[in-house]
Amino acid sequence: MIVRAISLLLMSAGLLISADEAYEYRVLATNKTSTMEKELNQAADAGYRMEKAMGGGTAWGGSEVVIVMAKNRSESSSAGRYAYKLLATNKTSTMQKELQEAGNEGFDYKDQTVFDSAFGGTEVVVILELDRARKSSKVRYEYKLLATQKTSTMQKELQEAGNAGFKFVGVTVAKTAFGGKEVVSILRKEIAD
Repeated sequence: MIVRAISLLLMSAGLLISADEAYEYRVLATNKTSTMEKELNQAADAGYRMEKAMGGGTAWGGSEVVIVMAKNRSESSSAGRYAYKLLATNKTSTMQKELQEAGNEGFDYKDQTVFDSAFGGTEVVVILELDRARKSSKVRYEYKLLATQKTSTMQKELQEAGNAGFKFVGVTVAKTAFGGKEVVSILRKEIAD
């Protein structure tokens, strides 16, 4: 009786994790962006959803993109629900075009990072997610990519985009092929059908 009362008290305080809140994790790591999209979608087909990405040097893998995926053990219906698209480039003009193509298909921004890939040099990597369960009410997105070497310019451009209804979703600082060291911000807004 006392144990049950303590368990109920801890559960109501959020200190005891129920079986419904148990998670499984999968860590994906590669130095080739070309293989990461395939690995993301294989994990998604197994019921995992992307949580966070980070590019950088690891002890054994060198420069890698590391992605953590998770699934709630009690949710069996999430297998195959999500699809992922990984965009990687060192040209911001190419990224804007690819972002918009994905936005037209309904892909939503999930995360971005920078890393030195095995073949592409320093790349900005953006990961987008499509929720297949939303087919009946397909949402599309308009993306805006801002890239500048000056933070004062970024402030002005962000404000202009905000005034036009764009919501800020992510930022990285990267050395790109044409811009040198740039602040790269991504914004989006839903497109009405």
